[in-house]
Amino acid sequence: MAKEFLGELELNRIYQCDCIEGMRLLPDNSVDLTVTSPPYDDLRTYNRYSFDFKSTAQELYRITKDGGVVVWVVNDSTIKGGETGNSFRQALYFMDTGFLLFDTMIWKKTNPMPINDKRYQQCFEYMFVFSKHRPKTVNLIKVPKSEKTIYRQKFKMTTTQKGRDGRNVTPTIYDGKDRPDLTKRKNIWEYSVGFNAQNDKIASRHPAIFPERLAEDHIISWSNENDVILDPFMGSGTTAKMAALNNRKYIGFEISEEYVQIANQRLESVQDELAEAKLTEGNDA
Repeated sequence: MAKEFLGELELNRIYQCDCIEGMRLLPDNSVDLTVTSPPYDDLRTYNRYSFDFKSTAQELYRITKDGGVVVWVVNDSTIKGGETGNSFRQALYFMDTGFLLFDTMIWKKTNPMPINDKRYQQCFEYMFVFSKHRPKTVNLIKVPKSEKTIYRQKFKMTTTQKGRDGRNVTPTIYDGKDRPDLTKRKNIWEYSVGFNAQNDKIASRHPAIFPERLAEDHIISWSNENDVILDPFMGSGTTAKMAALNNRKYIGFEISEEYVQIANQRLESVQDELAEAKLTEGNDA
């Protein structure tokens, strides 16, 4: 397969370097979509590495295409009895750089780790969806409507109403026509965490992974096939893996050599899977 490049860097590759150094090698307006979860507060030390948030946000704005999207998955730690609020500060700074806050989404953990403190069980993280101008690609995921909603649409229903004078008025009639039983997904997404979220033993060697479906759902929502997907904090390689499986190009940066090895091992298994699928497809033809 011929190599493809984005500026000075090869696509479909993870570079071991600081993400700011890596992004500075990318051309202006060259990335369609970023899906990432950065280290936040003291919750994620990532082998004792930290990052320069403001420079990261500025570089993301520069390299994102007009109409491109950045999905920033983040949360706050609790320090001295209160949450830091850094997730909101980061969102506001992204807006100061020129991004639109297109949507404030939440991913809810269906199996959160129990924490013994005086607060309600923590079970979510923010997913800020920033866009450089209005998004050029929006492929909203559809889900089945509730059984109750489907029933209301497919069958005639009448309601007796009273007018102001107390008399009955003409009942409201639902026409009973069949309509599509799908509707736009809401902006709170639910996933399990841990090994069940990955089904990938290699990924479990990383301390902070987000679910594969989370990455995939955003990739499907905000990009098309052959678009360039970036993760500047590649970690275990979830974004790259789901980009490859959905026929997107990817590029990423990860400062930890250990995590780059984990990500590359996952991507090798993906390439084997894709090659096997192509072989099977060829045989069927």
